[in-house]
Amino acid sequence: MEDLVAILVPIACGCVLPIFGIWWGVRQKMNETNKRTEIVLAALEKNPDMDIEELLRKISPKQKLLKEKLLKKLLWACLTAMVGLGMTGFGIYLECNKIGGTDDPAGFIIAGLSLLGVGIAFFINYRVGKKMLAKEMEVEEKALIAEADRK
Repeated sequence: MEDLVAILVPIACGCVLPIFGIWWGVRQKMNETNKRTEIVLAALEKNPDMDIEELLRKISPKQKLLKEKLLKKLLWACLTAMVGLGMTGFGIYLECNKIGGTDDPAGFIIAGLSLLGVGIAFFINYRVGKKMLAKEMEVEEKALIAEADRK
């Protein structure tokens, strides 16, 4: 029985859980799209002369700015790097002092270094994106200022 559990847990975590997560995300987006479609159809039934483009613009979700996306990458870079450093340090501490009741502190070190690598990758992605998208972010900011002035 323990052998069966030892086989099923990694399969569930590695296969079933990601598939369920993707299915849930796709289902959520489909529901949002269906709700927007129902709203547009109901509005067209009540007023066929309505400007559909303006209605769609009002009910569609607001797009995040490039700056917001880059700041989110920086946030994830900091979080994963700090957790990685912490886990690596904890693993080294366990290795040096041989405490904690764990037989293999190398697992902490490996997981910590992996998270640290992911954090560094996010940081590199942030820096490269910031350089490449500098002009686009400037245009977005000017458009937001112009839109605010119109209102």
